[in-house]
Amino acid sequence: MVGGDSGFFSHQRVAILGLGLMGGSLALALRGQCAQLLGIDPDPAALELARQRQVVDLVSANAAELLPQADIIILAAPVRAILRLLGDLPALHPGPALVLDLGSTKQKVLSAMELLPERFDPVGGHPMCGKERGGLAQADERLFRGATFAFTPLARTRSLARNFASWLAGAVGARPLWLDAGTHDRWVAATSHLPYLVANALAASTPLAAGPLVGSGFRSATRLAPTAPNIMMDILMTNPENILEALHGFCQNINQIETLLAAGNFAALQEVLARGAEQQLNLVAISEKGDLL
Repeated sequence: MVGGDSGFFSHQRVAILGLGLMGGSLALALRGQCAQLLGIDPDPAALELARQRQVVDLVSANAAELLPQADIIILAAPVRAILRLLGDLPALHPGPALVLDLGSTKQKVLSAMELLPERFDPVGGHPMCGKERGGLAQADERLFRGATFAFTPLARTRSLARNFASWLAGAVGARPLWLDAGTHDRWVAATSHLPYLVANALAASTPLAAGPLVGSGFRSATRLAPTAPNIMMDILMTNPENILEALHGFCQNINQIETLLAAGNFAALQEVLARGAEQQLNLVAISEKGDLL
């Protein structure tokens, strides 16, 4: 175990709904630490792979079959699927239960969590890690190590759910960071959602004829472009205002670079590029320290 409270988890039956990259990685990281791990996914291929790799103790495509046994429910599906699952949860589980989601946007998820009956103790979550390729085949128990695990509490979130969230971060080697849902969605639009759009647009605007000269810089800059569009659409549809704001700021900077380059004002252009370089170094330093400004 990396950290956390082993005494707590050793008595808990944990159900993970969604055995893709995030849910599968979390299951692998928690394997052996819980009283029982339950995996639920509608994809037969994911269930078969989970059985083969012994990712969880029990698997099923039917949430009603396993979910009532769980003390802790972790929703590791795309955001719109999480919203549907939250709506179905009262009919699937008699309670009480702790509820955590791993969705990439938080405001709509927390609004749905607010409607859960009092027998549930919900808290929002978003681990800041991943891969450009999804699916259980890509799952890795080390995925969360050293990553920031953002948690967004509701006013109704009780101390047990807060403690569980912090213990979970410790159990998988992540760093817990508590913040409100609005701040999370605004910041993640700039640090995660915009980078995907930039990477995708850069890849789309690069001619295939230039392929022989694709090197490490282009690969790094476009690494996020192959992310499944259906997953990204969930994000774009549940955080559009913040993503548009981030896009606007990015376009302003690109337009400034274009204007200076067209005018041949290379001295000013160099200053702009230097500011961008300094900003990147500062952002990475803040990320590595885990500080909240």
